[in-house]
Amino acid sequence: MSETLSSTELKTGDMAPDFTAVATDGSNISLHDFRGKSNVILYFYPEDMTSGCTVEACNFRDDIAQYKAANTVVLGVSKDTREKHQQFTEKDRLNFPLLADTSGAICEAYGVPVNGHQPKRWTFLIGKDGKILKAYRSVDARTHSAELLRDLSSLQ
Repeated sequence: MSETLSSTELKTGDMAPDFTAVATDGSNISLHDFRGKSNVILYFYPEDMTSGCTVEACNFRDDIAQYKAANTVVLGVSKDTREKHQQFTEKDRLNFPLLADTSGAICEAYGVPVNGHQPKRWTFLIGKDGKILKAYRSVDARTHSAELLRDLSSLQ
């Protein structure tokens, strides 16, 4: 399988590309829904219910109160279907939306490399104004949530 990489190279200060996607519960979520209201952690991950992705998602789940206190929402994105996201959410009691990017349009808009069906593990921290505060292109699933919380506290 070959890896595709968009020519998009989003960086700090760029406007985050808007999108609308189907969430775990079947609702549509758009990035602009959060503009002026909260920061957004938009994290891309390879596949539901795999070891690294489960560790990362469960860390976000366990830290959700701290994200809410920092006025930040967490949105997970993979190319899996809404139904698979729903299974993952139920199995691991996830308390934030997973977005189905089955077409790969969100991955492409953010320049996230996709290997076959699986996006790389990248994250974008997006401010209330819709601008990218930080792009994470080297992510350790075990420590990423703690890293984001540290970065959020330094922005406050």
